[in-house]
Amino acid sequence: MSREELEKRFQEKIDAEIKIEPKDWMPERYRRNLIRQISQHAHSEVVGMLPEGNWITRAPTLRRKVALLAKVQDEAGHGLYLYSAAETLGISREEMIEQLLSGKAKYSSIFNYPTLTWADIGAIGWLVDGAAIMNQVMLTRTSYGPYARAMVRICKEESFHQRQGYEIMLTLARGTEVQRQMAQDALNRWWWPALMMFGPSDKDSVHTAESMKWKIKRKTNDELRQQFVDVTVPQAEYLGLTIPDPDLKWNEARGHYDFGEIDWEEFWRVVKGNGPCNHLRMKARREAHEKGAWVREAALAYAEKRRQRQQQKAS
Repeated sequence: MSREELEKRFQEKIDAEIKIEPKDWMPERYRRNLIRQISQHAHSEVVGMLPEGNWITRAPTLRRKVALLAKVQDEAGHGLYLYSAAETLGISREEMIEQLLSGKAKYSSIFNYPTLTWADIGAIGWLVDGAAIMNQVMLTRTSYGPYARAMVRICKEESFHQRQGYEIMLTLARGTEVQRQMAQDALNRWWWPALMMFGPSDKDSVHTAESMKWKIKRKTNDELRQQFVDVTVPQAEYLGLTIPDPDLKWNEARGHYDFGEIDWEEFWRVVKGNGPCNHLRMKARREAHEKGAWVREAALAYAEKRRQRQQQKAS
């Protein structure tokens, strides 16, 4: 069968909403696009543990500590699900991690901002996880089967994280004036980075067209960003907090909120490794990888010993 015929049948399968599975034929560009997206998603879950992890011991109550610890553990699990999904495309976990540590692979720019106060943990849950859910619910219907199935459980847990963050913000917003100002300050600092989470504008996104054609993505970056703004503004109003955007207003004709222009220079600066915490995050990942070498070596040695024992029993 010619390549043209294979590609035609592949696209017909996509259009018919039939999932692509690991052993199915797929265009090399489809495979590479998925590896890039899934590995970036996995890296983001693992790096995303860092800005919250340093607040576990400083959370204000035992209940908050337990909830935050559970959330960080969930994020580690999400990373493992996603690395496993990417491995079905023929790339090893070691290669993906090496790409991250060398700077070849990216993770979400949002995790390069610092968590300065306890309110930041609430803002991350409400805004960052809220933005992630907008994107990830769509991915439960992505065309690649292992990715779609991994996202079902991830989305359920992310929904809990979003509610947890919003409850923190609600508690602060209804607390003392100092607590309310802390919540407003966190919203001021996290609002624009949260909007940047959806990626570059559609006109500047080099992957959107193919991702939409192959139904890896179901909505464009700008469509998801608009959906996030429309859902989040009423939530801020309920909290009694102000979105830090003087251009934000309801557009009756469009049926959507109009909002100000994102600082794309800042977005690209952070993506390219020059954000407030880029170097810190990568330093932490490299150190963790190096210090964990003995665990990986021990696991491999145990697996080899077990294999040899099974061989001896079989013989």
